[in-house]
Amino acid sequence: MKLIVVILKLMGMVVKAAVILAICSSILFVAYKGTQPMQVPEVPKGMTYFEFVADRIDAAKTVEPSRCGWGMMLSLATLGPIYSFVYTEVGIHPDGALARGTAPDPDIPKDVANAKWYEVPGIWWNTVERLSWTMVGKPAAYGCKLRSVRPPLVVYGVRSAIDSNWVRFYCNRKHDINFDHVDPP
Repeated sequence: MKLIVVILKLMGMVVKAAVILAICSSILFVAYKGTQPMQVPEVPKGMTYFEFVADRIDAAKTVEPSRCGWGMMLSLATLGPIYSFVYTEVGIHPDGALARGTAPDPDIPKDVANAKWYEVPGIWWNTVERLSWTMVGKPAAYGCKLRSVRPPLVVYGVRSAIDSNWVRFYCNRKHDINFDHVDPP
């Protein structure tokens, strides 16, 4: 009897560790991919997902009526995760039951049928980026019209007066100056 209890406790610890590992690795994946340039062609070159979201939040603050912009951001936060998982699944299994019940959409990934398990997170992230662009970045002909996306101003090739390293700096819309060390151009 004690052996069964020990085995069940061990299985519980393994399941808990697997869940914690899955959650932590997912957070790290999103944190990493969010700092990389977006893969959507219409987005300004070099803009990261986090910069895109910050720009869209800033745009939502300026649109009238204000509930319109915040409603779009709320729809991105609530519907974006659901649609991204559904569209990724439809793209990977185009002949599946979910695909048969899903309307065609340009944001559904193409040419990813029967992808390997290790390719799925990248496919999902690209879907998140495309959906985010469609929901709050693409210029709207009607409805809530957010301003166009503004990329941060980036200047390369400036020498640091402190340590002679190459530095890039950019000014955001609030005129804060941020410095990052980079390799020379």
